[in-house]
Amino acid sequence: MSHLKNTGFSDRISAAAEAKKAMLAKMKPKPTVTDPDFDKREELRAAELEAVRAARAAAREAARLEQAAKQELILAAKRAERKERKADAAAEQRMRKEEKAAQREQLRSLGRTSKSARAHEWGNLIG
Repeated sequence: MSHLKNTGFSDRISAAAEAKKAMLAKMKPKPTVTDPDFDKREELRAAELEAVRAARAAAREAARLEQAAKQELILAAKRAERKERKADAAAEQRMRKEEKAAQREQLRSLGRTSKSARAHEWGNLIG
């Protein structure tokens, strides 16, 4: 079959060289077209990124302030509860003092009566 084409050695070598050149031309990097708006797009991206960062920082600050407000409410509730407990304890102590004073007064009044009346009153107070 190679006799039908009548190709010689030099023809085959030149055909191989041309094929090699064609393959190399395919692999060669093609010149790129630069976008004239490249810088503008880069600036837009940077501005968008800055806006996102600012929004995130604002959200973090809002969350921090909200958390601080919650903590303040909790502390205020604890303070109010503590004040209420102190007021209750003071009222209870006052009641006890008044009761003791009333008992002392009763005992003093018993001291001026007869011995049997005092014993009877003491029995009522104890029992």
